[in-house]
Amino acid sequence: MAELPPILAVFAHPDDEAFPTGGTLAHYARRGHPVYLACATRGEAGQLKDPTLTVEDMGAWRTQELEASCQALGLQPPIFLGYRDSGRNERLRRDDPQALHNANLWEVEAKIRELIAELQPRILITFDPHGGYGHPDHLVVHRAATAAFFSSGHLPNPPARLFYSVFTSEYAAAMQQSGQANSILGGLDPQVFGVAENTLAVRMNVQAYLPQKRAAIAAHRSQFADRIQAMNATLDRQALMEQLISVETFALGGTRGPIPRWPLQDLFEGL
Repeated sequence: MAELPPILAVFAHPDDEAFPTGGTLAHYARRGHPVYLACATRGEAGQLKDPTLTVEDMGAWRTQELEASCQALGLQPPIFLGYRDSGRNERLRRDDPQALHNANLWEVEAKIRELIAELQPRILITFDPHGGYGHPDHLVVHRAATAAFFSSGHLPNPPARLFYSVFTSEYAAAMQQSGQANSILGGLDPQVFGVAENTLAVRMNVQAYLPQKRAAIAAHRSQFADRIQAMNATLDRQALMEQLISVETFALGGTRGPIPRWPLQDLFEGL
C-alpha cells in the first residue's frame, strides 16, 4: 500500500500546535499520513504558568513537553530549526543575535524549504498573517513559511496547498466574553485578529480527537496551567471549553491547483 502524502506544520514555539491545530494533526496522523512538526525555537523565553513546577532550563523543559505533545497526537518527533525564543513586549530579546525575531528571513525560509525538499509534504500549515495574536516570532514564521511555499515551487514535489491556522471573529469574541481569553487575546480586536466566516477554507470538527488534543494541551503544563484548570473547572466552563476546542479552522494561503469547491471539506479534498 502506498504511503499517504505527508503534512508539515511549521510553528514558532512548543505549544503553538496544541490548541489551534492539535485535533486536525491527530486526525490525519490517525488516518496514516506522516505528520511532521517543525518548531523554530525551544520556547526558552516562556513564562512559567504552573507554580508547582521547578524549571531550571525552560528550553529543555519545553522541548520535552513538545515531544510528549507530538506523541499524544501521533505525530513524528518534532524538528527544531535552531533559533531562540524572542519573547515579546517588554521581554523582547532585541539584542540576542540567536533570537528568531533578529534572524535573517531568507535563512529561515531556506531552512523550511530544505525540510520541504526532504519531507515532500503535500500540505503545509503555519500561522496566519497576524501570527495569531501578533507575537514577533509567529510573524517571522508566517513570513518565512509562506515564502518557502512559493519558492519551493521549483522543487520536484512541492506542497500543493498552504493553509493558515486562523480563528474566527466570533470565536475570539466568545473567548473574551467568557473570560477564557488570557492577556494574549484579551486586548485584541476580534474583527482584526479573527477572520470572517467567508474567509474559512476548511472547518475541521475534531471532537473525536479531543482525548488526544487534551493530552497534548496537558503536556504543556509549564505554559497552559491556567487553561488546563479552566478545562477542569465548573461544568459550564468545561462545556464552553469543549465547544471552543472541538472545531479548528483554516484559511487558504496558497494553492498549486484548482479548488473543487468552497469551502473545502478537508485539507486534501480534490488532490
